[in-house]
Amino acid sequence: MTESAAPILACIRKQAQAQFSQAKGSHDWDHTLRVHRLCRRIGSAEGADLLVTEAAAYLHDIGRGHQDRANGTLCHAEKGAAMAREMLSAHPLAGDRRENIIHCIAAHRFRRGATPRTVEARVLFDADKLDAIGAVGVARAFLFAGEQGARLHSPEVDVAQAKAYSIDDTGYREYLVKLCKIRDRMLTHTGRRLADERHRFMAGFFDRFLEEYEGER
Repeated sequence: MTESAAPILACIRKQAQAQFSQAKGSHDWDHTLRVHRLCRRIGSAEGADLLVTEAAAYLHDIGRGHQDRANGTLCHAEKGAAMAREMLSAHPLAGDRRENIIHCIAAHRFRRGATPRTVEARVLFDADKLDAIGAVGVARAFLFAGEQGARLHSPEVDVAQAKAYSIDDTGYREYLVKLCKIRDRMLTHTGRRLADERHRFMAGFFDRFLEEYEGER
């Protein structure tokens, strides 16, 4: 990344942060900054274009508020990519870099969306997913559940039948339907290495959580 990229990134960061004034804690600006730090770490190791990865990190969740207000019926990755396209039009970026940033945003979602085609998109995908597992991931899972007014645990409810954005959208449900699968979905060598340790911690936590919930420990 050249020194001339610094003013561009500073402006993009400021524009992105303005979109988080009313963000919920599980997907707030702090999450974006953690993803940004991971993007720098993974991107440097994987030989990515850091201007693209850092800009995409700042912008990747700018559509999240729209998804939350729609109770999940709107895809924040698609919305964010459209918003980013408009924002980036004012910056002196080469066309291929601009399109790569937009692609990174559109392709970063776990459950659906475009397939990450570039190294930069794979870096952002892995960085975003790493923040969903490990100790931080466990904390975010329960934070998100609390935001939905969910119970601590719904042992009598079949996880497959529990609805998202409901009282049964618990931290444990998030672990079973998404978080436990993340390690095997990582796309970079660096991301897989980091995910191994985070996954082990998270799996151990949820095993212990169930034991304590049932009074076995």
